Amino acid sequence: MSLPAPDPDALAASHALQHQIAAEIARNDGAIPFARFMELALYAPDLGYYSGGAAKLGKDGDFTTAPEISPLFGATLAHVAAAIMAQTAPRILEFGAGTGKLAFDILSEAASAGIPVEQYAIVELSGELRARQELALAAFPQVVWLDGFPDAFEGAVLGNEVLDAMPVCLISKTPDGWCELDVSIADGRFVYVERPASAGTLAQIAAQVPDADDLPVGYVSEIHGVASGFMRSLARMLTQGKGGAAVLLDYGFPGHEYYLGQRATGTLMCHYRHHAHADPFYLPGLQDITAHVDFTAMALAAQEAGLDVLAYMSQASFLLGAGIGELLLRIDPEQVRTYLPQASAVQKLVSPAEMGELFKVLVVGHQVELPEALLAADRSHRL
Repeated sequence: MSLPAPDPDALAASHALQHQIAAEIARNDGAIPFARFMELALYAPDLGYYSGGAAKLGKDGDFTTAPEISPLFGATLAHVAAAIMAQTAPRILEFGAGTGKLAFDILSEAASAGIPVEQYAIVELSGELRARQELALAAFPQVVWLDGFPDAFEGAVLGNEVLDAMPVCLISKTPDGWCELDVSIADGRFVYVERPASAGTLAQIAAQVPDADDLPVGYVSEIHGVASGFMRSLARMLTQGKGGAAVLLDYGFPGHEYYLGQRATGTLMCHYRHHAHADPFYLPGLQDITAHVDFTAMALAAQEAGLDVLAYMSQASFLLGAGIGELLLRIDPEQVRTYLPQASAVQKLVSPAEMGELFKVLVVGHQVELPEALLAADRSHRL
């Protein structure tokens, strides 16, 4: 691969993390589950991708998210949150707030539109990102940071590109059945090794992978135990409150599209300096590692834990149904220098050729109803 070279400090941090991972492999009879490798690569204290100090988002980072593209993304979400809070409580809880841009845009729109937000809580695992959030949101005294799930919550919950960064289990079909791909070391490099799938993994495959027996030998994919656990925790939190809903935006598919026979190498993807590639062992700690979201598995986990599946749709349908077009028209089209960049940004958010179709939105909740304009675009029957 021809990728930009890291600076010496970044390279030293990656080497330190590699030694830490190697030590854990040695302590565990020469192999660890891929999910554990991914957890360490992303979240090891001080060295993991999300817990280290390097910039993650924007032009100086590794990828760009929807809030960075246009403030109208956050403004639109502010009105969706308003509809949820009107039925529950004037509180918002965001998981993984990135640079704080989404929170800033939501709170700015709420202030100008008269939407009451008594508290905006953020759960953030990255110390570097939390520091950026504190600077970006200094003008909003209602912002607080939490270390994890509150016991109960009433209001609107937001998660933009959160599920895709949760560790996954890699599975592979062999002539003898399903195996798990663990991580070991050979000739000084991280490598995959096969291990017969555990009973728990086989149960997850049976529950999550449609027509698993028909998939070809050599088929590799992911199952999403950590993300499913997140959905169950979300359900416990919301059902302990008097009402609330979670809006989760991410790239992915329903299960019957996720586990297609032709998608035989899975969806695991890495992002480094705006380059995408498929090698999770490249410079651990310096690159993002993600997998597409199985939205069927997420919806079922939430439903089985007591939440209602309120809606599922493409990002384009969600944003258009939530009124992003009307918000764009608040800018005078004759003010070309202002209007055209925002119109172009909205086009990127909703175009099928850009983010509009690959990104999906799942809304789950407890004792909450969505506005008719959003329900009209619901495609939850496709889950």
